[in-house]
Amino acid sequence: MAKSNDTTRNKTSATAPQDNTTPPAPHVWLAGLGAIAKAQEQGSKAIEALVNDGLAFQRKSQAEAQQRLQEATERLSHMASDFGQQATGRVDKLEHLFEDRVAKALHRLGMPTLQDMQVLQARIHALEEQLAHTHTTATSKAPAKTAAKTVAKKAAAKSPARKTARG
Repeated sequence: MAKSNDTTRNKTSATAPQDNTTPPAPHVWLAGLGAIAKAQEQGSKAIEALVNDGLAFQRKSQAEAQQRLQEATERLSHMASDFGQQATGRVDKLEHLFEDRVAKALHRLGMPTLQDMQVLQARIHALEEQLAHTHTTATSKAPAKTAAKTVAKKAAAKSPARKTARG
């Protein structure tokens, strides 16, 4: 029986390295060298692929960033124009309020308005035209009156001389 135990042991010890799942050290070494060789061979291809992927990603992200920048610029432009319109509207309201208050204060002080001044200017213009018309008609009638006066003076001067000669 001892022999059968020994033969069983020899069979198990001879079959043990074959059943074991870990490869022997030289196989591991050779697998590592193969992996390094393959990495060197495919490394340049992998790097080129990664560079191309990186460039594509960079272009895509730059395009998206540019689009977002454009959208933000448009939004800010609209906001600025809206703000400008609101500010202009408020300034206009404030200006009208100020003008109304100044006009009321001037009215209380008895100052004439622009409309009052325009009415007065129109009346002055009409009076100037009327005066010019009256002056032209007066000067055209004046020579006739002056001539009549001259004739009357001459006649008056002659009459007293005749009276003195007769008398």
